[in-house]
Amino acid sequence: MDSQINLFQALADPARLRIVEAMKSGECAVGDIVERMDIHQSGVSRHLRILAEAGIVQMRPEGQKRLYSLRKEAFDQLDAWVAGYRRHWEARLDRFGAALERRQAAANTDPQEQS
Repeated sequence: MDSQINLFQALADPARLRIVEAMKSGECAVGDIVERMDIHQSGVSRHLRILAEAGIVQMRPEGQKRLYSLRKEAFDQLDAWVAGYRRHWEARLDRFGAALERRQAAANTDPQEQS
């Protein structure tokens, strides 16, 4: 649960969320992200550090560059969290649908309804 909280806290910042969105196309250098964002290089680097600490991005050095990419594991964790709620709501909606069907069937067989 703590790792999910860290993920959500990291993604709650609009700038970090925009950085993650910018990285969906693949590996990016810090300079590439700076060009896409309205944030100075030092701000992008700080946000990338926070995203890395939360396990959302990983860094790969290449010469003088640092290339960042999204980590699949972080999004697998988010997907598993959402899936638990999806199952919960699907089960509730299934029960609601069954109750509606029972009510409709009872209304169709009620003799007072037919007269």
